[in-house]
Amino acid sequence: MATVNLTINGRQITAESGQTILEAARNAGIHIPTLCYLKDINKSGACRICLVEVKGARALLSSCTTPVSEGMEVYTNSERALKGRRNSLELIMSNHNKNCLSCKRNQNCELQTLCEEMGIRENQFDGEYTKPSFDNFSHGIVRDTSKCVLCERCVETCKKVQGLGVLGFENRGFATIVAPVYDKSFADVNCMQCGQCVINCPVGALTEKEHIQEVIDAINDPEKVVIVQTAPAVRASLGEEFGLPIGTRVTGKMVAALKRCGFDRVYDTDFAADLTIMEEGTELLERLEHGGVLPLFTSCSPGWVRFIEYEYPELLPHLSSAKSPHMMMGAMLKTYWAEKNGVDPKNIYSVSIMPCIAKKSEIQRPECNTSGLPDVDAVLTTRECARLIKMFGIDFNDLDDEEFDPDLFGDYTGAGVIFGASGGVMEAALRTVKQILEGEKLEKVDFEACRGMQGVKEAEVEVAGNKLWIAIASSMNAAKPLLEEVKAGNSKYTFIEIMGCPGGCINGGGQSIVPSKVKNGNKIGYGYKDLRMNALYDEDQLCELRVSCDNKQIQELYDNFLGKPGSELAEKLLHTHYSQKERFNILDK
Repeated sequence: MATVNLTINGRQITAESGQTILEAARNAGIHIPTLCYLKDINKSGACRICLVEVKGARALLSSCTTPVSEGMEVYTNSERALKGRRNSLELIMSNHNKNCLSCKRNQNCELQTLCEEMGIRENQFDGEYTKPSFDNFSHGIVRDTSKCVLCERCVETCKKVQGLGVLGFENRGFATIVAPVYDKSFADVNCMQCGQCVINCPVGALTEKEHIQEVIDAINDPEKVVIVQTAPAVRASLGEEFGLPIGTRVTGKMVAALKRCGFDRVYDTDFAADLTIMEEGTELLERLEHGGVLPLFTSCSPGWVRFIEYEYPELLPHLSSAKSPHMMMGAMLKTYWAEKNGVDPKNIYSVSIMPCIAKKSEIQRPECNTSGLPDVDAVLTTRECARLIKMFGIDFNDLDDEEFDPDLFGDYTGAGVIFGASGGVMEAALRTVKQILEGEKLEKVDFEACRGMQGVKEAEVEVAGNKLWIAIASSMNAAKPLLEEVKAGNSKYTFIEIMGCPGGCINGGGQSIVPSKVKNGNKIGYGYKDLRMNALYDEDQLCELRVSCDNKQIQELYDNFLGKPGSELAEKLLHTHYSQKERFNILDK
């Protein structure tokens, strides 16, 4: 790799040819503030916050777009550079809704942080505001353009991460806003509701639709039995909301906090993840044995399910009919659990704590109800869960660890835990399918080929003497080549896991929001997704049982209620169907 030599603030720096000034500075430990920049996704230079002075240049240059050159002299903190940045920031603030105290991003807002760093205390530029748009019609995402800074991060994330391009710039000049086409609602276009735009928005322009008050009302209703379940990825992120290091596993504290909030039962969705493996694994075996449609696609990610319904409806026969784990748990709560505890299902209020915004739209699917009742009544994101705990005045970090409620759905295996990381569903399925087909306990349950943060992973695995090709993809842009192969009829794979968000649920749209300067790398050598992923695999290692079919309570559920995986009752309660969704017609204004 060719290199160039330059100086930044008088320091001699060697950088790779083709790097930008910003990249060279960050590699050298020199801080340059940014707002619109998002590594590998967006570097438009639109915000002008990363301005630097370069000797010989007539104007200040945006460091995120300017390549380094031999002998370049850069000054990041010259009087001219600092004044240019302040002017840019003050101009942005002049058209920004400043209701910071009531904003969900208060104290975790990159614009707010920049104002603090640069000492912006007053409004230098006062004038009119761009006419705002407010969209809260979709089940998951709220858009408020009065807080938008036109940084383009959400636009490029939707385009480059998910390959959709739902968002774009509408209007021109001072009237410009970011919106779906014709300023339509997210509810009216082919949005996945994945929330990647939300976690990459630096301000409060995009947020999740909040359902905290509905949950509080249910907790305070004496007629309701309020049961909460927590997804595996939540335990690897929730601690960040309370100032703990990224990747801190807070399973016990999370359970203790939710019990103090007043939930009648606290269960782990990992139990239902084990249940999902039994159903989805059986479905795979049946397709292999009876010549069913292959490859089989996993169906745990509702964002991915929405994507295939909009973009590849011809491939729906490949999609597993198994509901996602939390929907299976909801169905079991309002049937088996209700029967065992003598509770009228109408009085059960089922709450899911999820890393995913798309789960909020999933629970609204008419196919996902049990005996006329919704499987799940409310979904709170990891961030909403933290707000609920704070509203109840609970000192999270001072809590002693507590266990999930043990009755009926209290057991889970390590296979259920790793569902939260990309490749976890595949690895969990392989553990059970291999053990069942080979008829003996697995000596080695770790399938290392399934792990890691690559967009696409593949491997050839041996199961009962047969070799099968598997593939794993996270984010729709990564998944598209696999889908095109299947569409063309030349896919070599038997089983494909697809997750809507890069890295899987650990990086779901409802997880704790990590500031972009941390997302771009940290000093201890791991990215935030790796740290959260490692937390889940650490818990997997600690579990006594690590194969889903070994879960005793799962076995009892089949013996006492469902009969067997894929039974008529299991099909009714644990499976669903999917259908083509109409994309927005650009001619239909």
